[in-house]
Amino acid sequence: MNRASAFGQDQPLSWVDRFGVWLSARQIHRWSGDVRGQRICDVGSGYHARLAHRMVLAGGKATAVDMAVSANLRQIEGLECVEGQLPNVLEGLAAENWDLVLCISVLEHLWEPEVALAHFHRMLVPGGICLINVPSWSGKRFLEYSAFHLGLSPKTEMDDHKMYYDVKDLWPLLVRAGFLPSGIHCFKHKYGLNTFAACRKEGP
Repeated sequence: MNRASAFGQDQPLSWVDRFGVWLSARQIHRWSGDVRGQRICDVGSGYHARLAHRMVLAGGKATAVDMAVSANLRQIEGLECVEGQLPNVLEGLAAENWDLVLCISVLEHLWEPEVALAHFHRMLVPGGICLINVPSWSGKRFLEYSAFHLGLSPKTEMDDHKMYYDVKDLWPLLVRAGFLPSGIHCFKHKYGLNTFAACRKEGP
């Protein structure tokens, strides 16, 4: 991952980014349900870790993982911050320790997505769920036009993309990571511009 800062660290989110975050949050809530008492790991949380913070306010205990996380968040009870390069930083996170692992608009920035996905499977408790959102190949054209021609999204974020994922691209990676096909729900999302996956680890 060739980047020097976390998402949202160097500049505020554009309205395009905020709309995308809102759409992702709706899908996440659909699959996560009530997070009270759950242990959540938000991988690639962004500098302000807004999603992890909201889940703490909803009664969960969250760990925000990114290259950098705002120091202000360290004062919030129930929110842990872990800083480091992805996917290497995941090696220090405990196995079978989280009920919910989030990876929202992050996998496309990684040279070795399969390494991160294998860690997600390892980190989940049996019966836990991993939620993943990635831009699709249809979304590539929209995202690049928005960033490179209209200036509505950060150009640096698009230049950092390593891959785009349709269902046929993401599904095999999820199986190789250890998730069983019966536990994988992978589908188009955000008007076809993104692909979403909800992967439940086999358990009791």
